Amino acid sequence: MNCDECKHNLATVHLTEMYNGQKNEMHLCASCAAKKGAMMFDPSQFNMPNLLGGFLSGPQAVQGFANTTPMAACKTCGISFLDIRNTGKLGCPDCYQAFAEELESSLKRIHGNSQHTGKIPLRSGENTRVKRRIEELKEQLQSAIMAEDYEKAAEIRDMMKEIEKKLD
Repeated sequence: MNCDECKHNLATVHLTEMYNGQKNEMHLCASCAAKKGAMMFDPSQFNMPNLLGGFLSGPQAVQGFANTTPMAACKTCGISFLDIRNTGKLGCPDCYQAFAEELESSLKRIHGNSQHTGKIPLRSGENTRVKRRIEELKEQLQSAIMAEDYEKAAEIRDMMKEIEKKLD
């Protein structure tokens, strides 16, 4: 498909704009897209380490860290958080503990949470499903107690005991 603007070059940038319910599509070559200001990023700079490093750099990366400095290093592999931020890669499994606070805030910023709440494997996820069910019941138990519905609270407590037996 040729560029909608110059009609000569191959269109490599495809823009879709929604305005007042109207969909407008433009197919542009790289030079026409750059002239229109449609190129917001340099595709040659788009790679996984740069992407992850960008997520890991935040206000704490500029102002310092609560428990560490950018030059603090993992005791096992010697990598610093500055290196992790620049490459987007951790040096070893111990880096997760060495930089737990910095990684925690980054994970929360990226995912909205630092605990996995996604899909559970069908074959090997039974324990996880049971633990989640117990957590749900604990919340229901607290709600029943707050509402002073002690009969319901006793039922929920008994269900939790039955499920915990299965877990053991």
